[in-house]
Amino acid sequence: MLLIDPAKCSGCRRCETHCSFFHSGRTGHLGARIKVEKIEILGFDFPVVCHQCKEHYCTKCPQKAISITERGSIEVSPTLCNLCGACEQLCPIGAIEIYNEIPHVCDLCGGNPRCVEACKMDAITYDPQIKQTLSLEGFKKKTKKMTPAEKRYEYAMQSSQTLRDDWLKNRSK
Repeated sequence: MLLIDPAKCSGCRRCETHCSFFHSGRTGHLGARIKVEKIEILGFDFPVVCHQCKEHYCTKCPQKAISITERGSIEVSPTLCNLCGACEQLCPIGAIEIYNEIPHVCDLCGGNPRCVEACKMDAITYDPQIKQTLSLEGFKKKTKKMTPAEKRYEYAMQSSQTLRDDWLKNRSK
């Protein structure tokens, strides 16, 4: 399981670059399966990636093109996927997005996530023994009509609330 510590994220986007290059041989924000949300107004950077959530919303694909692998990652069948966009709509945090006619979602790079390797701040770690049971039900209703980018931003803003509160509390001391 990928574990994210946004308090350590510097916003360098090395994770995005390495992810994109591993999957496509090209670098770029759009081709990455992990996205760093830059919340400029607050000065925070927050990596958003598939959490292999408890609900597995994306597996409700009408074409049955999305499944869960033995290691817990999401797998998209290119032969079954018809690019209907249901997976994009179903993911409450925008961790799956269609780009260049491919649904991009974290596949854990076959068990060796390149984003972890790339992150020099230790903001991203990988522990295959942890089986995540994070529920994203609370985000589902709130983000239903949003784009993947809007969902990621909303998730980052809400998830960083504690981090912001702690920072403000320490700043006033």
